[in-house]
Amino acid sequence: MRLPVLPRPRSLAGQLFAMQAVLIAAVVAGCALFTYVSDRRQAEDAAVRQVTAVARSIADAPSVRAAIRTPDPSAALEPYALRVGRDSGVDFVTIMNPEGIRWTHPDREQIGRRFLGRIDPARHGHTFTETYTGTLGPSVRAVTPIEDDGRITGLVSAGIKVEAISARVQDQVAALLGVAGVALLLGAVGTYVVNARLRRHTHNMNAAELSRMHDYHQAALHAVREGLLMLDGQYRVALINDGGRELLGVGAEEDVVGRSVADLGLPAALTGALLASEPRVDEVHATASRILVVNTSPVSGGERRGTVATLRDVTELQSLTGELDSERGFTQALRSQAHEAANRLHTVVSLIELGRSEEAVEFATAELELAQALTDRVVAAVGEPVLAALLLGKTAQANERGVELVVSPDSRLDDGLLPEDIPARDLVTILGNLIDNAVDAAQGSAGARVTVTAYAAEAGLVLRVTDTGPGVDPAHADLVFQRGFSTKPAGPAGRGLGLALARQAVHRHAGVLTVESDDDGGGAVFEVRLPLDTATTGAAPAPGGGAP
Repeated sequence: MRLPVLPRPRSLAGQLFAMQAVLIAAVVAGCALFTYVSDRRQAEDAAVRQVTAVARSIADAPSVRAAIRTPDPSAALEPYALRVGRDSGVDFVTIMNPEGIRWTHPDREQIGRRFLGRIDPARHGHTFTETYTGTLGPSVRAVTPIEDDGRITGLVSAGIKVEAISARVQDQVAALLGVAGVALLLGAVGTYVVNARLRRHTHNMNAAELSRMHDYHQAALHAVREGLLMLDGQYRVALINDGGRELLGVGAEEDVVGRSVADLGLPAALTGALLASEPRVDEVHATASRILVVNTSPVSGGERRGTVATLRDVTELQSLTGELDSERGFTQALRSQAHEAANRLHTVVSLIELGRSEEAVEFATAELELAQALTDRVVAAVGEPVLAALLLGKTAQANERGVELVVSPDSRLDDGLLPEDIPARDLVTILGNLIDNAVDAAQGSAGARVTVTAYAAEAGLVLRVTDTGPGVDPAHADLVFQRGFSTKPAGPAGRGLGLALARQAVHRHAGVLTVESDDDGGGAVFEVRLPLDTATTGAAPAPGGGAP
């Protein structure tokens, strides 16, 4: 069975157009009705004033009083009444005696007959008006007395037929309807233009669809974990979702909508990317605690309307990438050591085949003692297994690059000393990147050497890495921790990220990372201080017996 197809609800623009058209029609109709009633009342009032003025003018005319004194008043008054009625625009002028017997009338057959209507107020000296149906039909009439030497010698009635008044009103109504029609047409055209523009902006959707889209929009903004930031044409924040607030370090209670992106306190490089007029694709930027991948796209519709920016957190990915690079270095070092071990093994075998067994034993023993001495020295200084393993691996890597990595005799970091709130991954990130940077700086220098010092004191955990490289220019002391900064003229795309990751990890644990020049060797000294709970860790005193 095929279900009937329900008609699609009218769009919001269509609904508004219908409502506005009905409203305009109602307003125009109401104005027309009010004007009609008002004009009719004004026409009746004007007719009353007109017939009153005509009647009193006739009553005050000396010729009328003189004609009444003649034996045949009708002979003189009838032509006069017709002439006055024609000139003044009234439909009839009737002059009569005090008893109401007509002397004049537009219909000569009515002369000599009694006037139809009230005359008592006029017989008592008062002028009055009324609407009455007489021999000519319904009319608005005025009746006034004619006084001669204090006596009422006659009465005058002037009137305008109601149909004549209606004709005047109809002419005004016709003009009014024309004006109303024009007003309705202009209102309809204006409403259509406004709603056509509204249709373009709402994409011809109805109110239910717009409401549903708004609900989906709000749900999507809160559900998406990635950060979304929308800027208007003046680079002010128009919209930011929960993910964007978290990634940019903006509190949920802080109202940033309407503020310029330059006032959010973001790193200069990230602010520049958001303010750029051209699109940015997969740019990596570091904040105080995160590594973000930023994409921006301008919003344009004939003119620049703003920018849409998406933010992705790749802090853990970058950390894992650094660890992967370290593992790759370890693998290369192990491959080299395996190659060297194979060479030494061939040497031992060859000595045995030559009957030089004592030399073979002496050669093999020397190699074992050398490797064991390195392991014992590192483990004796740093009992923490993760850091000890890192130092052993980095020592092999440094040797492959012609750099000697040594652990300072002042180092003392026993197993179990570090609290659980400092994960091993963060320690690997901090110390591993500092060693990689030092090895890179010392490589190629005379007597290339990197010295690592690690100990716990009352002030906390101290990690110090010293190299024999060219050192750090004091003007670049802050820049070296920014992503992408490097003193090398060229290098891999990821160069300049290690120190930024190290500083982020240090800041996450409320630590301090500093750099200065080595007064003795001329290289750089990077020092990390992480706070520890000395009451639970039992921190050892600083080298030399005092605080560092």
